[in-house]
Amino acid sequence: MMGAVVKDNALFLSVIEAHKGILYKIASAYCADAEDRKDLIQEIIVQLWRCFEKYDNRYKYSTWIYRIALNVAISFYRKESRRAIISNPVSQEIVYLPDWAYDNETDVKLNQLQKFIAELRELDKAVLLLYLEEKSHKEIALIMNISETNVATKIGRIKTSLKEKFSKIKNQ
Repeated sequence: MMGAVVKDNALFLSVIEAHKGILYKIASAYCADAEDRKDLIQEIIVQLWRCFEKYDNRYKYSTWIYRIALNVAISFYRKESRRAIISNPVSQEIVYLPDWAYDNETDVKLNQLQKFIAELRELDKAVLLLYLEEKSHKEIALIMNISETNVATKIGRIKTSLKEKFSKIKNQ
C-alpha cells in the first residue's frame, strides 16, 4: 500500500509541474495581490490533491486542472470580495499608476485590457481566460460545464463589451 501512495505522490507532483502555468495564469487573473495569488495557488493544489484519486483519465490533465482550479478561484474570489468589502481596503484610485509610466502604446493597451478583464464577472473571466489560452469552444464547455452554444454566446458578448470599453477610452 505504501508503494502506491509514493507512486501517486510522484505522479501528482509531475502533473502539477507539467501544468503549473495554468495555476499561475488563473491566480493572476483572479488575484491582484501577490500574497493572495500564493494563497490561491496553494488552495488549488490542495483541492487537486484531494481530487487526484478521482481523476477520470478520459480527460486530459489540463482539462481536469482547469476545471478544479477555476472553481477554486471563483470561490476564493467571492470570499476575498466579501472580505474586502468588510475590511474597506485602500481604493484603486489612490494607488493607480498613470498610463504615462508605460513605454509604448501596446503596453498601455495591454494594461487597459487587463483592467477590463479584472472587471468581468467571475464566470466571464474564466471563459475569457480559457479563450485566450486558445481552448476550443468544446474544451471550454467541458471545463466550465456549460454548453458550447453558451460558450460562443459568452465570448461574443465579452468581445462586444471589450470593444465598447476600448472605444470609449479612445473617444475621450
